[in-house]
Amino acid sequence: MNAPHSPGLRAWLGLLVVLGPVLLVAMDGSVLFLAMPKITEALSPTADQALWILDVYGFAVGSLLIAFGNIGDRYGRLRLLMIGAAVFGAGSAGAAFASGPGPLIAFRALMGVAGATLLPSALAVLSELFTDPRRRATAIGIFAATFAAGFAIGPVVGGQLLSRFWWGSVFLINLPVVLGFLLLAPILLREVRGTRPGRVDAVSVLLSAGGLLLTVYAIKHTAADGPAIASGVAGTIGAAALGWFVRRQRRLEHPLIDFRLFRDRVFTIAVITGLLPLVAWSATAYLSGVYLQSGLGLSVLDAAFLALPGAAVLTVTCIVTPALVGRLGKRVALVTCHICVALGLFLLLPTGSSSGIGWYVASTVIAGVGYGISFSVVADTAVAAVPAERAGSAAAIAETSNEIGNALGIALLGSLAALLFRLQGPDLAGTLDETLQIPGLAPAMVGDAKGAFVTGLHAAAVTAGILHGALGVLTLRWIPRTLPGTGDTGVLRGADERSIVR
Repeated sequence: MNAPHSPGLRAWLGLLVVLGPVLLVAMDGSVLFLAMPKITEALSPTADQALWILDVYGFAVGSLLIAFGNIGDRYGRLRLLMIGAAVFGAGSAGAAFASGPGPLIAFRALMGVAGATLLPSALAVLSELFTDPRRRATAIGIFAATFAAGFAIGPVVGGQLLSRFWWGSVFLINLPVVLGFLLLAPILLREVRGTRPGRVDAVSVLLSAGGLLLTVYAIKHTAADGPAIASGVAGTIGAAALGWFVRRQRRLEHPLIDFRLFRDRVFTIAVITGLLPLVAWSATAYLSGVYLQSGLGLSVLDAAFLALPGAAVLTVTCIVTPALVGRLGKRVALVTCHICVALGLFLLLPTGSSSGIGWYVASTVIAGVGYGISFSVVADTAVAAVPAERAGSAAAIAETSNEIGNALGIALLGSLAALLFRLQGPDLAGTLDETLQIPGLAPAMVGDAKGAFVTGLHAAAVTAGILHGALGVLTLRWIPRTLPGTGDTGVLRGADERSIVR
């Protein structure tokens, strides 16, 4: 047994310290899904402001992850972790006491920027703590499970807090964890610097983040308020910036995203599998939270309890999937992922404006199996599909796909739901919560508003379900059934794999 202050014990204590910020970054991507009715009641955001409150965090994290990975390599991972944790805490405190939608969006964006510093640096510090390959693999597995569990339990934790405290409490819970990390990290963790060549291309960072945000702004504004010159100009500039970003990456010696990796079909399937389930999960979790509370009239505590079965299944699936993949192969796992998500999403279709709790729970449980598989196998599949010298870039892209997917789900499918509510609802306000707050609203208007919202929920679920079905078919076609010489019936490693899938 290790002595009290032996390196082994210190490494495991360091892991516990690192897991705190990792859990917070994941939770804050989903903690507001059940909080939006309370936030709408307190701050009265417009339809597009409500979507920005939810997804600006994910866009900030996703668009900056790779850039901060490079910065940490150059200037020190632990230093970046400390700065990021402090800024994350400051952003959380600001968000908790935000006086309106605008300040809340700004503080959520600041939290996202800080969150982007934490994930890649935390993983690099763990690799330094555990020099033994077996223990390092165990630690990374715990890291991944914690991140997945954070996504899953975010709505449940938010619901529990909101049943007792005001909406800002979902941000204040971050502060004790941040404070504990800032006190213990300098004692238990070591500074880590990488050897990644090249500098961070600032132009690429600005093009990717700016182009993404302008394009999404145009989509949201058009869905919520109809076509306008401002949204058209923003969308055009955003699309041009993203096109410029892609072209620029092909010319750079050390690109922010190496698009050449997407020539490998297995890698492409893995990255899309990292993105699409998060698109589906984030959109339906947010819309279902509004449906349960504002549509069916449940309390936030009851809605949180109903989210527990799906969260438990997702978390357990994350834990058991690696062992099952060893027997069945990644091809089977990926196909199962898409089938389960699609089936779960289609189970939302029988829900109505007056009933549907059982269908909702069944949907989250079945889809939770697919989400858990996605969280567990994506990064490893992506890394296995590329040469060893590109493993770092592959892992960064896979990690980024999760965060961008989380934000895109709310931005795109949430905008689809908002568009249908605007077109089919009573046209009294931009969201269901705003509509229900209008004094003296006639019962017929209430019914029309709830019916229009359910239509939007169904449209989002069907769209995501069809995409998952298509990706499942593509997985069957692109990933070989039997791959010689790998010990894995789903994915080859190295050059032989690329020769088969091409």
